[in-house]
Amino acid sequence: MAAQASPPTKKVLVPIVAGTEPVEAAVPIDVLRRAGADVTVASADDGELVVEVMYGVRIVADALVAGGDCAAAHFDLIVLPGGVPGAANLGGCAALEAMVRRHAAAGGLYAAICAAPPLALASWGMLNGLKATAHPLFVDKFPPEVAAVDASVVVDASAVTSRGPATSTEFALALVEQLYSKNKAEQIAKEMLVRYDAGYTIDEVNSVQWKCNGTPKVLVPVANGTEEMELITIIDVLRRADADVVVASAENAGVEIVARHGMRIVADTTLDEAAADDQTSSFDLIILPASSKHELSLSKPILI
Repeated sequence: MAAQASPPTKKVLVPIVAGTEPVEAAVPIDVLRRAGADVTVASADDGELVVEVMYGVRIVADALVAGGDCAAAHFDLIVLPGGVPGAANLGGCAALEAMVRRHAAAGGLYAAICAAPPLALASWGMLNGLKATAHPLFVDKFPPEVAAVDASVVVDASAVTSRGPATSTEFALALVEQLYSKNKAEQIAKEMLVRYDAGYTIDEVNSVQWKCNGTPKVLVPVANGTEEMELITIIDVLRRADADVVVASAENAGVEIVARHGMRIVADTTLDEAAADDQTSSFDLIILPASSKHELSLSKPILI
């Protein structure tokens, strides 16, 4: 009896641009790659593979949106992250608009989060007659042809929309369900320890009061194999809180690292340089994002 052929790998495009919200890009990339999808991160910045998104995070794209290989490729899903001005920048990318239109006309799934549903998809007329959601600050940007819905994730026809960074995981799991199955989404959620029971409490065994003088200085060491979702979320949230976050590569080859699920990220400096710099070598907090595939060791002590 002949062996049953494996189903074809699902192909996903995630375009990024200057001003993209990093969590809204990193979480779908991470979750979809966990599910087995072949995810291409494509830069919509003219000719630039290294894209500086919001909060100073630098991501190395796999391809260019306007590049021949990317433009001609077939995708099962195209996911637009939000961000300011990232969503508007994506909406203004003619090459991306043409690609998404062709994709949708062929029956492909397309998705957007945060400001991207109104500022990109809706601006192209691709949510007309559908229900959709967006970040509360951008819901009023939907045209009358779109039925705005107050929900974390909305699936209507071939379009999936969501609200913002905090709903990125739910959004990504919904994409897994649409591409694969509900069972697959539940499996990934379980592996990620995603909890749906909002309102749970945590009892601290050894309560610690954190203090620092002035702007908190935070060191985040990274290396090849670092879990990108953990890394990007840490950087994003702390920089939103105005912390001085230094992302330092522990790799000898330089500041670019390849994260656990293939996302390429450019650190601010190397770990040795961070330790040697008198201005930054004293930190209020050191955070080690991790994964099951690597262990990060500090090559020299860093004073806290």
